[in-house]
Amino acid sequence: MSFRAALWLQLGFLSIQRYSQRFCQTQFMEGTKAPTQGPPTADIENGVHREQPQPGAELGETVISEGAVRIVFPNSNEVFYNPVQEFNRDLTCAVITEFARMQLLSKGIQIEVPGEEKLQKVVVNLAESEEGNMEPCPRDQPQTAAVGNVCEEGLRVLEGLAASGLRSIRFAKEVPGLQVVIANDASARAVDLIRCNVQLNNVSHLVQPNLADARLLMYEHQRGSRRFDVIDLDPYGSPAVFLDAAVQAVSEGGLLCVTCTDMAVMAGNSSETCYSKYGAMSIKSKACHEMALRIVLHSLDLRANCYQRYIVPLLSISADFYIRVFVRVYTGQAKVKASASKQGFVFQCVGCGSFHLQRLGKAVNSGRRVKFSAATGPPVGSECEHCGQRHQLGGPLWAEPIHDLDFVGQVLAAVSRNPGRFRTSARIRGVLSMVTEELPDVPLYYTLDQLSRTIHCNTPKLLQLRSALLHAGFRVSLSHACKNAVKTDAPPSELWDIMRCWEKENPVKRERLSETSPAFRILQLEPRLQANFSIRDDANPSSRQQGLQRFQANPEANWGPKARARSGGKATLELAEKRQQLQNKRKEPNKDQGMEKLKAFPCKKFKQGTCLLGNGCYYSHSPEEPQCQPEPEPSPVPLP
Repeated sequence: MSFRAALWLQLGFLSIQRYSQRFCQTQFMEGTKAPTQGPPTADIENGVHREQPQPGAELGETVISEGAVRIVFPNSNEVFYNPVQEFNRDLTCAVITEFARMQLLSKGIQIEVPGEEKLQKVVVNLAESEEGNMEPCPRDQPQTAAVGNVCEEGLRVLEGLAASGLRSIRFAKEVPGLQVVIANDASARAVDLIRCNVQLNNVSHLVQPNLADARLLMYEHQRGSRRFDVIDLDPYGSPAVFLDAAVQAVSEGGLLCVTCTDMAVMAGNSSETCYSKYGAMSIKSKACHEMALRIVLHSLDLRANCYQRYIVPLLSISADFYIRVFVRVYTGQAKVKASASKQGFVFQCVGCGSFHLQRLGKAVNSGRRVKFSAATGPPVGSECEHCGQRHQLGGPLWAEPIHDLDFVGQVLAAVSRNPGRFRTSARIRGVLSMVTEELPDVPLYYTLDQLSRTIHCNTPKLLQLRSALLHAGFRVSLSHACKNAVKTDAPPSELWDIMRCWEKENPVKRERLSETSPAFRILQLEPRLQANFSIRDDANPSSRQQGLQRFQANPEANWGPKARARSGGKATLELAEKRQQLQNKRKEPNKDQGMEKLKAFPCKKFKQGTCLLGNGCYYSHSPEEPQCQPEPEPSPVPLP
């Protein structure tokens, strides 16, 4: 190739790049007019912001506003985006901010968070006015790191599956103390969209788009100084294929943030699939959401142990249709030896739901050293001692605390003193407040409806059951994963004694109970303690008394996990219509809602020609319709 040809190709590429930049900026300036009316209050509380369409439908793009950023997003389903997970992204920004505060403070660097600066200045001014010294001392002022600026000693962040780049751009514009943010995706269309959105938000000095397989990228950064301080994985479905690379690519004491949306697998609907992905058997349980958190933590620790590393959970959240865990990863052979004693199996009765935890290993501290050995068991017999039914075995799963309460308290304090930073601040405060109230050393929980349905009695009030447990000398708390949860250190025998006392005050018709049912076998025994159901003052937790937003209402119609992004995309309208048609498909549908597609399954009368609905017949309709007699066939006309 000649020199002139090469020069012409280079100039042509530069002109195309400049044109695309001007096109993105033009679309951003023309298509993001300020709305005349803000979003509804319920949407703000639930973390949902309505999309604002751009003028010019032929472009097929929409400007989406979230946090401090605005991104251009295609209307077709080429790149994944779910507005309901704004709570997830807000919480991640809050957690990484506090993590950066801890990491940089050890280096003598303080971070400046928008919304906290004025408060800090007021405190300093008041202190100076009391001392009478109004002149600040420059040598006492530490080095600071502000939002949007490159911090040379700051955090190196990797978002392995960036999609539109929304999360990475929010890190750059809302989290201080960052050195670089790598926004990686395996889709070329997604990386092109990331480049456009990076330019629109003027964060090209912090965010670096990257086109690569997330696993290969993390494997290339598993040594020494090339590791990342923060790795964020938010895939569509299971993150299992990325965990092995992630635990190697995060730095010593670094932060690993993982999201899982395959809740059906970890909730017991497909135990064999759960084992193939996470190395644990899931079982159907009322505490399935917390069990899913502990299964993911077990999987992370198991993969880290292969490389003489281990995890320390900071925060584990079950929200909406997904779970989110924040863990720190360390290296240490001695600590890895204790990992077996941090795992456990769960024996759960299929009749009454009582469960027992069996540790996988045992650690005995003899003073000079810690001796590790296999645990002894099982803690249950061949049949349940309460109802006589069999047990199911689930696990192994993480049996240690799933939160660092000191770190959670720091995040909660930061969000509370700066409530205007996130749109979902109210919900973050409510969820974190419940996390701080949970019993850290008690895995799993029961539910009110589970206990009352087992013995077929009326459901006691939450405060009544909590008060009875407190009167009996046991600890009890709620759980952020379920609003009816009862997390207690009381053994199942004491818990069923309390329920027997409740049944005596609210008797059931025992003659209707089968002799082999769990209710009959539980109620045939007399309680060994006298439960006191009078309400105690400490039975009502602080988050409940303050009326904090702990569980969100439905943010929008047909919300939940969105459809997987596809190359070439698919119209969002078609996906919405498909979801609407599949709603209540087993019930008698409305005649205006896709009955033509049900004609492929007509009833028997239609095949016989006797259905009154005629061409409007579908496979399931009311059987009380009058019979239609077939019309007599006309007699043949005689030939002349």
